[in-house]
Amino acid sequence: MTQNIGRAALAAFFGLSLLATGACTRTQNYMATGGALGAGGGAVVAAATGGTVVGGAIVGGAIGTGAGYIASR
Repeated sequence: MTQNIGRAALAAFFGLSLLATGACTRTQNYMATGGALGAGGGAVVAAATGGTVVGGAIVGGAIGTGAGYIASR
């Protein structure tokens, strides 16, 4: 029962996230994509090198967001 509620909540979250990005500008979409990819990449690199995963995700997300902004220009 608890797993079904969790899955439904997760599906609702991702569904609403997709709707929200539909109203974004090109720059905002690039920044969101860059931030997500950067956070994932930073977490993987931190885990592989023995660092803190959360710290890697934060730093990677910040760098990715900045790169997305630059790429949109």
